[in-house]
Amino acid sequence: MSTQKDTLLVTGASGHLGRTAIEWLLDHYEGSIIALTRHPEKLSDLVTQGLEVRQADFNYLEQLKESFAGVQRLLLISTDALAVPGQRLKQHQDAIQIAAQKGVKHIVYTSFLNPVPGTANTTASDHYGTEQALHQSGLAYTILRNNLYADNLLPSLVHAVKTGQYINAIDEGKVAYVTRNDCAIAAAAAVALAFAKQDKRTLNITGPTALSSSDIADILNKITGKSITYNLINIKQVEGMYEAFGAPPKVAQGLASFDTAAAKGEYEQVSPAFAELTGQDPVNLEQFLVELQPVLMKG
Repeated sequence: MSTQKDTLLVTGASGHLGRTAIEWLLDHYEGSIIALTRHPEKLSDLVTQGLEVRQADFNYLEQLKESFAGVQRLLLISTDALAVPGQRLKQHQDAIQIAAQKGVKHIVYTSFLNPVPGTANTTASDHYGTEQALHQSGLAYTILRNNLYADNLLPSLVHAVKTGQYINAIDEGKVAYVTRNDCAIAAAAAVALAFAKQDKRTLNITGPTALSSSDIADILNKITGKSITYNLINIKQVEGMYEAFGAPPKVAQGLASFDTAAAKGEYEQVSPAFAELTGQDPVNLEQFLVELQPVLMKG
């Protein structure tokens, strides 16, 4: 562990990823830790452990300027401002600019795997734009490109156990699914271990194995004792599924584009970066689902 006692700040600290990162840091980092959130009451139970909580909204720049004061290392967790095109990117760009003005030395950013131009994923441009802002900021940075969350598979896997059919438009594409918990630990470790000022790194955070949809159906069969098959559907059917869940058409198209990108093999890369950052292996999908067997069987 680094011997530096820099002050760390974690944005989005009351969300799933942010809170897990905060809890890891409280157990592993000896310096000051600040949590930034719109909802400080959600972190009140951690204040007794030495956590400082600051309230701010990314849409109010004066709040950000005040909140970034005295911070040397920043864990910038990508925001959830997806309803208005361009809003999330602007929030990230503003945060990076303010961080530079306030003397932050190192930013760790939670990006997404393969966000570069040409990706089939139509939602990835915010991450690419944020990465470009970091490149141009003059600051040291660690970009963590997280793969698809295993956690986000659960609704479709519960449905598969119920119906006997696991469906998507990924076809034979493989994905190295990673748990959200592992992504949080990787982010916390990265900001705790942030290296010298000149350090600029981009790391892929993935699960240990790339799996096809048929592989996942086999895992479900093993865990549940049921007979589940994988059935390929087209991308328009995937969009229709999201719209049936209440997503607006544009949002449904964006979500469905994850399947298109996965089918093209954009998320099949397996990276050792999680182990390098944490000293432990990432959780594989079967381990993750075994622990959630009661959830899978609820259907």
